[in-house]
Amino acid sequence: MRLNEVTYTDAQPIDGYGPGFFRVGGAIVNGHVIVAPTGAGIWQGFDDLAPLLEMADQLDVLFVGTGAEIAHIPAEMRQTLEDAGVGVEVMNSPSACRTYNVLLSEGRRIAAALIAVS
Repeated sequence: MRLNEVTYTDAQPIDGYGPGFFRVGGAIVNGHVIVAPTGAGIWQGFDDLAPLLEMADQLDVLFVGTGAEIAHIPAEMRQTLEDAGVGVEVMNSPSACRTYNVLLSEGRRIAAALIAVS
């Protein structure tokens, strides 16, 4: 088996998560979070579209983590993001973290908006 070291350039991977927090690039972020190659910050949830739309021209895909279980996101959220040219992939937050890290290591134009697990 051949192992390759993963490098993320300047971007920060999601190192872990737990009840009510995410660890991004070694730093703890409490609550819901937006993670992009440019950094991580607090996210207020599905109604907080402004920060997602601000980075729309830098993204091809946004992973939306819906917490511990997969759930539907509001139709208006999906439509607004897709109208801005952002592909939306919905999954539970643990899966979104893993998928984000894999595609980040490939240099893809991605971000994740994650609901904290409880």
